[in-house]
Amino acid sequence: MQTKSILGEQEIQAMLQAATAKAHENNWQVAVAIVDDGGHLLGFSRLDGCAPVAAHIALEKAKSAALGRRETKGYEDMINGGRTAFVSAPLQGLLEGGVPVVVDGQVIGAVGVSGLAKELDAEVAKVAVAAIG
Repeated sequence: MQTKSILGEQEIQAMLQAATAKAHENNWQVAVAIVDDGGHLLGFSRLDGCAPVAAHIALEKAKSAALGRRETKGYEDMINGGRTAFVSAPLQGLLEGGVPVVVDGQVIGAVGVSGLAKELDAEVAKVAVAAIG
């Protein structure tokens, strides 16, 4: 039998706090979604002034990073590089800004951020992941 770490309430709150602190520090309006390894929502925050659609996009980025076990930037790069057939994959968050949470070599969840330029979305997501080590 294999065992793995899971994201608990303490880790989820630490990630949300780190991401929202980074956003507040820069006056960025973002939505942040945290999911488990199956893409199920564990934590969420949409800051004041953030567009409602960003909530949907952040969750889809998180789901895609968790289920695909990779940063969503990889999907966006594949599509932009000419592998356009990949848009028919059964994932919706194929834009940069989804980052998996990896512990002991296993993906245990992911963070998705939306509301900014794609590189900044990814930066906020990585700050969230770094908050738990």
